[in-house]
Amino acid sequence: MLIPLDALVAMYNVNFKGILHVGAHECEELANYEKYISRDKILWVEALEDKVALSKQRYPGILIEQAVVSDSQDIVTFNRSNNGQSSSFLNMHLHKQFHPTVWYVDSFQAETKLLKDIICNYDISFNFLNFDIQGTELRALKGMESYLPNVDYLYTEVNSDYVYENCALIDEMDAYLDKFGLKRVQTKWAGDCRWGDAFYIRA
Repeated sequence: MLIPLDALVAMYNVNFKGILHVGAHECEELANYEKYISRDKILWVEALEDKVALSKQRYPGILIEQAVVSDSQDIVTFNRSNNGQSSSFLNMHLHKQFHPTVWYVDSFQAETKLLKDIICNYDISFNFLNFDIQGTELRALKGMESYLPNVDYLYTEVNSDYVYENCALIDEMDAYLDKFGLKRVQTKWAGDCRWGDAFYIRA
């Protein structure tokens, strides 16, 4: 997270009821989350099966789902990167220029799921979202659109240019989230790499 969670909690008096973290990787944020909320109120979603298995082994009792999420149910080619964290079903575009040591090493076919069909299985009020899924964040949000009026906070990766082919740009994110009363209050860019993190709160 480019913007420290503790700073956001202090500045915006964040009240956690439940956390949905999409793009878990190895659940690196868990220790920070557990300062504010118990493990059984956090749901993680991760596309890579081995990362899900690792997280289950490392963190007993963790709630985690293996899924490639989007705004529709389709068969996609999901690309695994050599660093794991840059994996996506979108092809890299400017990412190759900004991060030349990162590339795709293999891929697999996956059926995408809608987040609304995952979170309905949990009795958790997910009012804090954290999305980090390499250019597909807006698609994933659209896959839980009916739930967005219940969301108070969203921390998400954003793009000012096409880091991945056909990724959503930050103006599109702003316009979409504005319909649900969520306003961007902080943005931090990763140098001049055209991607960064943004924090939205319910206005």
